[in-house]
Amino acid sequence: QAQLVESGGGLVQPGGSLRLSCASSGSIISDNAMGWFRQAPGKQRILVAAITKGGGTTNYADSVKGRFTISRDSAKNTVYLQMDNLIPEDTAVYYCNAVPWSPDYWGQGTQVTVSS
Repeated sequence: QAQLVESGGGLVQPGGSLRLSCASSGSIISDNAMGWFRQAPGKQRILVAAITKGGGTTNYADSVKGRFTISRDSAKNTVYLQMDNLIPEDTAVYYCNAVPWSPDYWGQGTQVTVSS
């Protein structure tokens, strides 16, 4: 069964950067528009960035616009999230999924903690 595997999270100071990666063993990424979602403690999971199947169009939540960049590499079957100028409010578990999301595609996520 195809899976999505997120990686690249960690502890970073405010103002720092991280790049998250989402890889697939099957065709989930190549067949779909993709998105990065995040879930902070006690809050709902929300979509923060999305990219079309062809990669030509991206969209961002207002809270991350100008700081996060989503991209995809078809040759590597991978979706990335470059996160710059991180703030404590970005602390969350980050997940990738198709857009619209499928309950069958949720992976384990990767923890991002922004703290001094």
